[in-house]
Amino acid sequence: MVRQSPRKALAPVTFKSLNLNISSASPAATASFFSLVSIILVVILIILVAILWKHMKPDTLQKLFKFTKQLPGPDYCSGNLRAINYLDFRTLKRATNNFHPNNQLGSGGFGPVYQGVLDDGTVIAVKQLSLGKSRQGESEFLTEVRMITSIQHKNLVRLVGCCSEGAQRLLVYEYMKNKSLDSILYGSHAIFLNWKIRFQIILGIARGLQYLHEDSNLRIVHRDIKASNILLDDKFQPKIGDFGLARFFPEDQAYLSTTFAGTLGYTAPEYAIRGELSEKADIYSFGVLVLEIISSRKNTDLSLSAEMQYLPEYAWRLYEKSNVIDLVDPKLQADGIFEADVLKTCQVAFLCLQPLPTARPPMSEVVAMLIQKSEGMQSPMRPAFLNRKNQTHRMFSWESLSEQHPSPMRSDSTSFPQATDKSLESESNLPSLLRKFTSFPQTDEKP
Repeated sequence: MVRQSPRKALAPVTFKSLNLNISSASPAATASFFSLVSIILVVILIILVAILWKHMKPDTLQKLFKFTKQLPGPDYCSGNLRAINYLDFRTLKRATNNFHPNNQLGSGGFGPVYQGVLDDGTVIAVKQLSLGKSRQGESEFLTEVRMITSIQHKNLVRLVGCCSEGAQRLLVYEYMKNKSLDSILYGSHAIFLNWKIRFQIILGIARGLQYLHEDSNLRIVHRDIKASNILLDDKFQPKIGDFGLARFFPEDQAYLSTTFAGTLGYTAPEYAIRGELSEKADIYSFGVLVLEIISSRKNTDLSLSAEMQYLPEYAWRLYEKSNVIDLVDPKLQADGIFEADVLKTCQVAFLCLQPLPTARPPMSEVVAMLIQKSEGMQSPMRPAFLNRKNQTHRMFSWESLSEQHPSPMRSDSTSFPQATDKSLESESNLPSLLRKFTSFPQTDEKP
């Protein structure tokens, strides 16, 4: 019989028993070990990518491995008072048929605007920040998002959502069936606006400005009131749009000292000459716009005779001769008007065009004057920007206007206030600005 020896218990395997002490290994062996591990990890990663590439779409894979610096949508597109929807770029691209030129509604200082249709059938207007824009464009985008999400009124355009994805910056607005006011007022258009509709538009704009200046919890100056920034819905109710240049206005200040921004031809004298911005600048622009709505012509038209080229001046000359009714669009006269209502509206416009800001009525008074039936309205003074030199090109006499209405600010400059910071100093260029005014470029372009 063979006697078996008892089994010995197996000793646990340890690094010590195997004599695998990494710290005591030679440098060459350590390097080889880590190189082998790295190669194995790279091979595994390649295999995973190959599997993903085979079973996933390329655009989905690209998004998976794309790391771009962008601000979170919900935080970026929100206001202090109410939040708005965040729409991704792919959705807006599909809604506008890849931003097809046939869907373009217009273009402004911010960028082109496209019509689109969301998956649920909602018709929208997509405002796209032009690629390659300067920081000013980005600043206007941020301003408009913060501004429009802080206010809400039936005569202000409603923001549906926004998009901030990579380099893309887009604002999504409710679609206005009748587009902008300028597309109907100027030139030959199939749509005719009778006096009832025109007065409705004038009153709606006035109420929208009253809300911005007086009724909103934030005092806001729009800075770019003009026909192309007034949108009309299917019932021709006006909505003020494009808040890219708007400014929050401190309650305890009469005006802000800032550089000029806006559209030439609508600008108040104290703002263009001295950089003094207040809600009175919007009121002046409103006065010019009212005259445009009544006459169906732009505020500046160099194709006309010299005495008719600048609309406020021509209107005032007719007013002095008691012939202001001749300013009315001939088509409107043929359709039939209430002459007393038109004359009263013209007088309100002249009051908004007064040379001194303090002489211009606040928008609440403008609204009251428009809707009141009784007479007794104060007589306007000669509007601003009408002192011209007797020259061939009939340029404005800016010097006499500035001397007649000096700035209350203390400044070493005789024509412009000292900038409040370096950025304003670098942007101030009054001589070239005044040359633009006196030569009257196209008024729909922003400087």
